[in-house]
Amino acid sequence: MSLKKQFLKSKNVCKVTFELTDDETNNAESVFIVGEFNNWDKTATEVPKLKKGSFKLTLELETGREYQFRYLYNDSIWANEPEADKHVPNEFGDSENSVIVL
Repeated sequence: MSLKKQFLKSKNVCKVTFELTDDETNNAESVFIVGEFNNWDKTATEVPKLKKGSFKLTLELETGREYQFRYLYNDSIWANEPEADKHVPNEFGDSENSVIVL
């Protein structure tokens, strides 16, 4: 998994690229990124699968904020981003959410 940030000087946004390999997703057929930036909608933000089998998506997010998120594989497996800026307990108490700070 990888997480890359590119801060734009011309706008108050950061381009954040999320990339997951096929191995990291256990050969998932679908990956969604679910978080505060899409109101925790499980189907709003699909991460496209590339020809080589990995998944990659770039989002433009407003800077000066923190965003909690998780990945959802095959509509049933939740995963965190190990390279997130930090991890915080979620409201259910059974796991953590990844956090990106912009």
